[in-house]
Amino acid sequence: MEQEYHIPVLLEESVDGLAIKPNGTYVDLTFGGGGHSREILSRLDEGKLIVFDQDADAYLNRPDDDRLIFVRHNFRYLTHFLKFIGVDKVDGILGDLGVSSHHFNEAERGFSFRFDAQLDMRMSQQLKRTAADIVNQYSELDLKRLFWQYGEIKQSGKLAGQIIKHRQSNLFETTTDLKEVAEKCGPKKEQSKFLAQVFQALRIEVNQEMEVLKAVLHASTDAIAVGGRLSVISYHSLEDRLVKNFIRSGSCDKTNAEQDIYGQTNVPFKAVNRKIIAPSDEEIERNGRARSAKLRIAERV
Repeated sequence: MEQEYHIPVLLEESVDGLAIKPNGTYVDLTFGGGGHSREILSRLDEGKLIVFDQDADAYLNRPDDDRLIFVRHNFRYLTHFLKFIGVDKVDGILGDLGVSSHHFNEAERGFSFRFDAQLDMRMSQQLKRTAADIVNQYSELDLKRLFWQYGEIKQSGKLAGQIIKHRQSNLFETTTDLKEVAEKCGPKKEQSKFLAQVFQALRIEVNQEMEVLKAVLHASTDAIAVGGRLSVISYHSLEDRLVKNFIRSGSCDKTNAEQDIYGQTNVPFKAVNRKIIAPSDEEIERNGRARSAKLRIAERV
């Protein structure tokens, strides 16, 4: 089931980065197909693993293991659920960010322009706003902002204008509706890349991915015990930039740590790997999704 759902990326490297203690307590922020979780469990004796995933399909992949606690909610609620479970500090947190292969391959979820489906993109059906709601209701300025900010699309103004023009006579309902409008706005030679950027930007907005990532990074400061590890795999520059800034400065929005009046910095983590850990050529050949993956590991100080 796991391999059909999602092939884990940088499996050994990311779990090695946690420096697992057999009796420790760990968190997997995105259970998905359970690949990383199963690897963590294989290194635990009496330890505990707390996993988060808001997707109903992911819950079906959970192993029957007394050491695992499954939280069927978004990992933005990390602090709340650790308190609810009665856990004060954990020894490590692993985050495999982005969208699972399963979501991209399930046509009806509307994550991919490869299929004709409802323009949805919600990782949890409990979310009220879909991608269709956004393209049908956002102002031209807000559409331009999100395509520029989350898709890094140079033609964001043109795309926003075409969306506004189209919806005056026909509301967007399907992925094909959006694809046909977007195709008119991007470079012909890089059409697939452009469409991927468009769909990425909408997915991030629907699921508030950047805000959620910021929240959990800051929550990790209190959640992880001194000497514990943070291991994060990101898939695009927006995510990686937040993680890099946070490890370097203690803030997602700053690259340089603030100093007190004595010139001392108060940064909660120190980088374990100074250089980004990237997948090998062999892993990329086995799993194309790994191509854009970047792993950063930090230790709580």
